[in-house]
Amino acid sequence: MAIAQHIKELMNSKGASVIRKMFEEGIQLKAKFGEDKVYDFSLGNPDMPPPEKIYQVVNEIAKDNSNDRHAYMPNAGYTETRKAMADKVNLEQGLSSSDALNENHVVMSVGAAGALNSVFKAILNIDDEVIVPAPFFAEYRNYVANYKGNLIPVKSKKDFSLDVENIKNALSNKTAAVLINSPNNPSGKIYSESEIKELASILKEHGNKIGRMPYLICDEPYRAITYNGKKVTAVFPSYDNAVVVTSFAKNLSLPGERIGFIAVNPKCEDAKEFIAACTFTTRTLGYVNAPAFFQKVVAKCWNADVDYSIYTKRCKMITDVVKDAGIEFVEPEGAFYLFCKAPLPTLDDNKNFIIKDGEDEICDEFAFCDHLKKFNILCAPGSGFGCPGYFRMAFCVSEKTITNCAESLKEAKNTW
Repeated sequence: MAIAQHIKELMNSKGASVIRKMFEEGIQLKAKFGEDKVYDFSLGNPDMPPPEKIYQVVNEIAKDNSNDRHAYMPNAGYTETRKAMADKVNLEQGLSSSDALNENHVVMSVGAAGALNSVFKAILNIDDEVIVPAPFFAEYRNYVANYKGNLIPVKSKKDFSLDVENIKNALSNKTAAVLINSPNNPSGKIYSESEIKELASILKEHGNKIGRMPYLICDEPYRAITYNGKKVTAVFPSYDNAVVVTSFAKNLSLPGERIGFIAVNPKCEDAKEFIAACTFTTRTLGYVNAPAFFQKVVAKCWNADVDYSIYTKRCKMITDVVKDAGIEFVEPEGAFYLFCKAPLPTLDDNKNFIIKDGEDEICDEFAFCDHLKKFNILCAPGSGFGCPGYFRMAFCVSEKTITNCAESLKEAKNTW
């Protein structure tokens, strides 16, 4: 027996799971050279502990010996949890009571990844298209392909803000959705209110013209982690057919618990059918329901006080280190990633790693990331995020890791 050919091809492709591979390679390097001599920036795995309230509520719920504590619940999730998530979204979207969500506009999910898969299975016909501004989270390609859809990447502006004209030009009668991620992984960009309004305008114009209104899917696991007073723009007031998918992996440091949700704008033209479809796909994809225990936890902890100043400090530290090494980047506005431009090689031996990107010359970032490994620095190549010539550094790591890598990063740049 053999695995499916298309799965084999995906597994063996250059960009397949490169981040996870590097994370696993980092574990091996740490065992060989020691934890303090390996600088692993490959994976967005928050190292900040969950807030104290999480531990208190976990202990409280663990003591509940009710017969139904670990039983099935409605596929959409516990009613009280969905009510709590509706409250969360109403607050974030600034909705008045007349426009507010209730529990019937929410489906609990197995993380944001499970949420996106449930949504795509619910809305995609074969060969439907999902437009996404680059750079974008690497797994989006696989999530859309799972349901025989096509991901359509479009270039953003130089500072990674939305190029709405490029999105407009990519719209077609097969466009099922536009997918945005703000703050963005990997760039840290937060899309402004004017960008969101402009995007909403062209989607409405397109939908009215062809008789199919695209969904605007907003992937928001980093919403709470922002810098310099930046705020994430509410999308529901600007666009009726908007959907929020998110999780508690990043804001509450619970990535392994796989708890998230889907929320639809109550003004969406088919909100009731959309929620019914996502409930159905959550079940038929084999998730059945989101994890019961942590549904109870996040219902009580979604608004727990969290001090994100540790990420603010690390952001400043890593930008100083990278700047000192002479590597270009765009200042992140949120999340915990730095998206850097792979430097063009200056040594003759490496000049074959200069490649053409239209009229521009860029560096083969896979080659540069391999070069960084010689200095025990692990970063994620940008091609997986739809941006060749860049690489991502996740700074959800110890301050010691950031500080200790400074000289090695500088040496790596100078020997490239």
